[in-house]
Amino acid sequence: MKKLIGRVVSLKNQKTASVEVARTWVHPLYAKRVKRSKKYACDFDPKKIKLAMGDTVEIQECRPISKTKHFKILNKIEK
Repeated sequence: MKKLIGRVVSLKNQKTASVEVARTWVHPLYAKRVKRSKKYACDFDPKKIKLAMGDTVEIQECRPISKTKHFKILNKIEK
C-alpha cells in the first residue's frame, strides 16, 4: 500500500481532511525541476488525531471508504 506525506489544506467535512501531496521530478528533455501537487480526500478519527490547517501528516492507501475517499491518515508528523 502507498504511504505518502502531505499537508492538510481543508477540514470542512466531518471525519474527512483534504491533504495536498507535492512531488518534484526532473523533466527528461529540459532537465528542469518540475513541481506537481495532488489533493487526496482522507479519512481520520477526530477523537484520536487532532488536526489543524497546515499540519504535515502521513497518509496510507486503504479500501474505498466512499466515492472519493481511498486514503486514511496514519499520524501527524511533528516538526
